Amino acid sequence: MKAIRRFTVRPVLPEPLRPLSELAHNLRWSWHAETRDLFQSVDPEAWGAAGCDPVRLLGRVRPARLAELSGDRRFRRRLNAVADDLDDYLTGDRWYQAQPEGLPRAVAYFSPEFGITAALPQYSGGLGILAGDHLKAASDLGVPLVGVGLLYRHGYFRQTLSRDGWQQEHYPVLDPNELPLSQVAEADGTPARVSLALPGGRALHARIWLAQVGRVPLLLLDSDVEENDLGARSVTDRLYGGGSEHRLLQEMLLGIGGVRAVRTYCRLTGHPEPEVFHTNEGHAGFLGLERIAELCARGLDFDAALESVRGGTVFTTHTPVPAGIDRFERDLIAGHFGPDAELPGIETPRILALGTETYPGGEPNLFNMAVMGLRLAQRANGVSLLHGQVSREMFAGLWPGFDTEEVPITSVTNGVHAPTWVAPEVLRLGARKIGTQRAEDALAVGGSERWDSVADIPDQEIWELRRTLREQLVLEVRERLGASWRQRGAGNAELGWIDGVLDPDVLTIGFARRVPSYKRLTLMLRDQGRLRELLLHPERPVQIVVAGKAHPADDSGKRLVQELVRFADDARVRHRIVFLPDYGMAMAQRLYPGCDIWLNNPLRPLEACGTSGMKAALNGCLNLSVLDGWWDEWFRPDFGWAIPTADGTGLDVERRDDIEAAALYDLLEQRIAPRFYERGRGGLPDRWIQMVRQTLTLLGPKVLAGRMVREYVERLYAPAACSHRALTPDTAGELAGWKARVRDAWHAVSVDHVETTETTATAELGATVGLRVRVGLGALTPDDVEVQAVSGRVDARDRITDATIVPLKPAGTPDLEGHRLYEGRLSFDRTGPYGCTVRILPAHRLLASAAEVGVVALPAEDAGEGAGVLLR
Repeated sequence: MKAIRRFTVRPVLPEPLRPLSELAHNLRWSWHAETRDLFQSVDPEAWGAAGCDPVRLLGRVRPARLAELSGDRRFRRRLNAVADDLDDYLTGDRWYQAQPEGLPRAVAYFSPEFGITAALPQYSGGLGILAGDHLKAASDLGVPLVGVGLLYRHGYFRQTLSRDGWQQEHYPVLDPNELPLSQVAEADGTPARVSLALPGGRALHARIWLAQVGRVPLLLLDSDVEENDLGARSVTDRLYGGGSEHRLLQEMLLGIGGVRAVRTYCRLTGHPEPEVFHTNEGHAGFLGLERIAELCARGLDFDAALESVRGGTVFTTHTPVPAGIDRFERDLIAGHFGPDAELPGIETPRILALGTETYPGGEPNLFNMAVMGLRLAQRANGVSLLHGQVSREMFAGLWPGFDTEEVPITSVTNGVHAPTWVAPEVLRLGARKIGTQRAEDALAVGGSERWDSVADIPDQEIWELRRTLREQLVLEVRERLGASWRQRGAGNAELGWIDGVLDPDVLTIGFARRVPSYKRLTLMLRDQGRLRELLLHPERPVQIVVAGKAHPADDSGKRLVQELVRFADDARVRHRIVFLPDYGMAMAQRLYPGCDIWLNNPLRPLEACGTSGMKAALNGCLNLSVLDGWWDEWFRPDFGWAIPTADGTGLDVERRDDIEAAALYDLLEQRIAPRFYERGRGGLPDRWIQMVRQTLTLLGPKVLAGRMVREYVERLYAPAACSHRALTPDTAGELAGWKARVRDAWHAVSVDHVETTETTATAELGATVGLRVRVGLGALTPDDVEVQAVSGRVDARDRITDATIVPLKPAGTPDLEGHRLYEGRLSFDRTGPYGCTVRILPAHRLLASAAEVGVVALPAEDAGEGAGVLLR
């Protein structure tokens, strides 16, 4: 019989065990080993059956066992010690509290997905895991962050395989009452709500759930409430599901509803109002519109409100390709805003203009969420050094007249939350060498350039640790593979071979990620005969563990999964290569530590960052990757290997993949496998162990989420907070008026003539040359602009590279025609072909970047001396 109604029955904990409830509902347990160990000791069997989820555990444990524990003095002492440790963690000063004054009182961090723990499945891949690690690291550092997302009743899909290896999706229903969540409630106990107006007089209501991530509150909006009609209730049904309007409503609820949820939470709890709003990818971009509407309701006009909002907004882009950005039909956007829908106080054309692709090649009928995100944020960043460069190139059209290097998009390379991803065995080894507290601080807070204490760990201990982790992975793989085959319809009598799958003494390669085509899941299958030889080599075999999900609507991705599965099903190699379905956090936490090599072979430069290799590296796993994302930035031969890329423009796709696959096989055959199996005098692979040691010593501190969040605080959050405070209603109005005046007058700004004191085409290193520039400013004054000399080496087409910028100073008063003279000196500080030009930029004390206004004046062809200086 099927139940017609569902209830969640919570246990009544004896008074001595009451701290268990608070420990279970603070997700710090997901990265704090002592808390997890405590819950496991409550009932080891029930702990495993509950999926290592304390909330589910407490719902399963027998009352008799609780009564027994309440009388166990040793358990109570242990419980109180862990509870006291959590209290110290939540209330004590941390890194942020020791910083100079001026940091933001609070930061709101918006993301469409958050990967905190497998017990709260609200993520699909790297973006969500990164967001979860950002919150955890912020908690460890004491950063006053408030996370904002959506609560998806079906989460992302669960993956199984059919008998022939085709991906199948399942959407289990998640009951928030069975998750580590609590409802945000008004003072009278009623659930707190936010609402959005929909076209046709309808409304979208959502309640607010709270997940406590250490010190960081994470607010999750849930539209499955009785006040909504059926369509509105389904808005938060699935992560990345549905059509365009469904996605638009999700993103409106995330951005607009999210700001309203933050305001509600701060009102009810006294939490400081955020001074900085961080938009993690364009999905949450509508938060800027809601904040503009708030200011307009207080009397600011749209332009002043826009400047105020921009000052306190940070936008992070994660995609290196335009196809990865959400874009909506303009008519769809227009129908959901205005007098009959949401934000009636803002004129719809002003909203549409924010997302219009005004650059060459843009689609004027589409509304681009990333473009809106960039226009609503004074500060923006990519997620690796290479991705910052790619992003500047991709969005350069928004800043015409500026070199790509000057596009105001910087980069903060992603990091990973080490306490979440480092195996307990690795942490214990570090704790034995430097103490538990120092080891935890090194992983969570970071701050050191090197982990030199790793040098003191004997080779034998490192090698024994690596084998232990590999052996644990082998057991995990066999268990998961058996479960997968039973789901595919196999009986136990057919599965005896699984006991021989993988070998704890064989070189183990891991490859696990989402399965879009650019990540090239099946590149390893390019020459299947050669791959079989690698897997079955009589002296130096390799074994490969593969996992990954294709998007439910991506049949081409599903075909790649099926191709890999069919190869792995071959009886000749199935003991050496496996595909594990339903890749998620729980699997990943075993997979990264147990591998010797982490493989990544995307199409360069389409991997924005890619953090799985970072997690592997923190466990002593070496990377084998294309030079893309973070690996392009930090690769050294000490840490692993770089797969050469076939970058020739004349290559077709097939030829490129053939070349790069052959390079992958060559590395495995000729360099990697021989080094793993090579033994020194002590019977250990000395050179391999040295690479593991170097990875931990030099790469470990770089890849930490603690390092990443500190960079966000120092380089983006702190300046954004200063801008937010400086842009009062009056100064925001001043800045908006100044920008309008400058843009209106810019047509009359010109570089009319450039002359130099140097008459020859050569100069000596260290010499200087005087510059005299005549400019026209029209209705503007010298206070409105900066005239600059831009110099540096020139390439074959006379383009200036590695530029040096020198401001020129006004000399005298305007002439009879209103032109002004600017002067300065230029130093020749490098040899070789050298060039200089002049430009005029707007200048204002409240600008974060000279490119912000989007205008620049350059010399005309007849401005004198070739519009600049060129020395060879």
